Amino acid sequence: MAKAATAVAPKKKKKSSAKPAALKAASNGKKKKDGKKKGGKAKDGFDTLLRLADHPLVADLLAVGAMAAVAAIAEQGFSGKSKGKTSGSSKAVKDAGKAAAAAIGKRLITEFEEVKKGSTTAKS
Repeated sequence: MAKAATAVAPKKKKKSSAKPAALKAASNGKKKKDGKKKGGKAKDGFDTLLRLADHPLVADLLAVGAMAAVAAIAEQGFSGKSKGKTSGSSKAVKDAGKAAAAAIGKRLITEFEEVKKGSTTAKS
């Protein structure tokens, strides 16, 4: 015995947007008009981060922070021997982080002050 076929309602098609089909096909993961590759927010964020890392001010800030951290560790007299329950290395690392943050903050403040001075003299 054969089952009776049930009537299936036709599926509704989505209405196409106002953009022509040619533009849709061109924008499917290829290149935009201005030559940049189309990507998600994560890809754009990564590209922005790479451009930021190439900036000379960022390199300067990293160098200042690293030098301050190394100086703080050297000043601590890092010997590697534990004194009591906790070793001096954790204190040295904390002090190095504080010194790096302070040096980076000081460098940023001087950089902003230089920009302020430059903008006030340009207005005059």
